[in-house]
Amino acid sequence: MLHVGLNLIFLVPGQTGGMEVYARELVPRLAAIDDLRVTAFVNREAAGEDFGCEQVVVPVAATSRLQWVRGEQLLLPRIAAARGIDLLHSLGSTAPVRGAFRKVVTVHDLMYKVIPDAHFGVRGLGMRVLVPAAVRTSDRVIAISDATRDDLRRALHVPETKVAVVPQGVSPATVVPTPETELRGRLDLGGRRVLLTVSAKRPHKNLLRLIEAFALLREPRPVLVLPGYPTPHEAELRARAEQLGVHADVRFPAWVASADLEGLYRLADAFVFPSLYEGFGLPVLEAMARGVPVATSGRGSLAEVVGDAALLFDPESVPAITAALRVLLEEPAAAADLRERGYRQASGFTWDQTASRTRAVYAELGG
Repeated sequence: MLHVGLNLIFLVPGQTGGMEVYARELVPRLAAIDDLRVTAFVNREAAGEDFGCEQVVVPVAATSRLQWVRGEQLLLPRIAAARGIDLLHSLGSTAPVRGAFRKVVTVHDLMYKVIPDAHFGVRGLGMRVLVPAAVRTSDRVIAISDATRDDLRRALHVPETKVAVVPQGVSPATVVPTPETELRGRLDLGGRRVLLTVSAKRPHKNLLRLIEAFALLREPRPVLVLPGYPTPHEAELRARAEQLGVHADVRFPAWVASADLEGLYRLADAFVFPSLYEGFGLPVLEAMARGVPVATSGRGSLAEVVGDAALLFDPESVPAITAALRVLLEEPAAAADLRERGYRQASGFTWDQTASRTRAVYAELGG
């Protein structure tokens, strides 16, 4: 039986976005594969979280970037070796460069290369050093999209033969959605239509242009709801909404509970995702799987993920974003067609397939 260690030292609950979703969906599915023994190596913040497998705590607090690097590069190789693992799979784009075991790393994106301003300070420096080192010293690299594979080839000169593309999946709702009346009351939505986007409030998510495009919609506008973990950039977003006179039409909830998110998908009239760059773009799949018509940027992996099931726009053109929103909100036949296309497109992405194809990568290394 192959003993696989999963490096989750990066995972601070509620703060790692798509990488956290990836880990929480993939790990228990890997653990359920009969010929694998799976051990998750976690930080102090995630200690006690249920990942569906054996768990070992690496004694660092990963909210400190320096502790995170120390835990991953110095402590993890020793702890993992002492546990007798055969293969270490790092799920968060960085990985220890040493270790007496085979190594696989999943690279989610090369944002630090494509959009350097997205990561700054210690984190930015760390990504510039640690991601190339992880890719160079790992036996195999998993990219979550063709776009990320292509970025690896262009930016880091990684041979295509070293990279396996294993897309993410999308799951049906597993929690009871918060009732619509409760959400409408809590977020002060009244009886108005809702335009939803789901992302961290970071500059590359392009929410400033979205607010500008939203302000160009005809009255009566819907309510724009932007759940996602807060950052200092949120102050700029709020100020721009105030300047444009739409502050009363925009809601800025923080990262919401799963039940609330499912409730928002259920009541939303449309979903928009204007990001300048994504390694995959899981929120667009989640929206399509739940029957919400989608408009999204055509950058990075997003066009690849949505196929012909969403409206694509130039994320740097405010008028283009506004035009897409008008189609979703003002053309019921087009929205209904996108809703049906979205269901079909999302059905092709499952986490069970992600786990199966990940297992196949391990097999290529003799496991």
